[in-house]
Amino acid sequence: MHHNSISIQNLNYNYPDKTQALKGISLDIHAGDRVALIGANGSGKSTLLQHLNGILLPQTGTITIGHYPMESKYLREIRNFVGLVFQNPDDQLFMSTVWEDISFGPLNQGIPQENLIDRCEQAINAVGLDLKDYAHRNPGNLSGGEKKRVAIAGILAMQPQIIAFDEPSAQLDPRSRRQFIHLLQSLPITQLIATHDLDLALELCSRTIILSQGEIVYDGQTEDVMYDSGFLHQHSLEPPLSYSRPYCDRKIDKDLD
Repeated sequence: MHHNSISIQNLNYNYPDKTQALKGISLDIHAGDRVALIGANGSGKSTLLQHLNGILLPQTGTITIGHYPMESKYLREIRNFVGLVFQNPDDQLFMSTVWEDISFGPLNQGIPQENLIDRCEQAINAVGLDLKDYAHRNPGNLSGGEKKRVAIAGILAMQPQIIAFDEPSAQLDPRSRRQFIHLLQSLPITQLIATHDLDLALELCSRTIILSQGEIVYDGQTEDVMYDSGFLHQHSLEPPLSYSRPYCDRKIDKDLD
């Protein structure tokens, strides 16, 4: 196993209209890390996530997932290694029951029937739902928070080593958002979280990567950048709502010491 869960070197990607979405992206994400990926709309976040399980393949540059190079012949192994949770769970939940959605991935992995129920039950329990209560429910009738949990359970049932989230707190009410943060904190798995929710990033992630116009403009400690309002504004971002002057004063005093 490669010592990094994800290694990206000089990744570039142009859309068919010649718009350059990613420019020279290089980064490593280690096993067990929880990393925030933030940036304004059009910065390249979703495009980068789609490279992590082969929805998009590198045009130039290299990606290594575990010990697999991102090449067509390794896509099955890579997609077992990396789970991608879409921004809108309706794009991910397409079966008629919760059970069918959660079991879809493991079945396609060839998991024996005798192991399937245990695997899916562990996954749905991990997201705080009970299989007996939800197995036969139609995903379309669930709340936004429940849909998010079922989408994640479907990924967890495949037992990936990395999960990439695209705007995980979008469309969640405050209570569901708080429950969701607790869920992500509880998952003992490498996580890359693309989000506009800077408060979520501040609470969950010690490391933040900022993309701006397809380039990495920051890769470092989350707290250091979240309280640099000038830098955030420069890249069309707003400081987190939890920003408070007393905290900044203490941080400045600490730095002066």
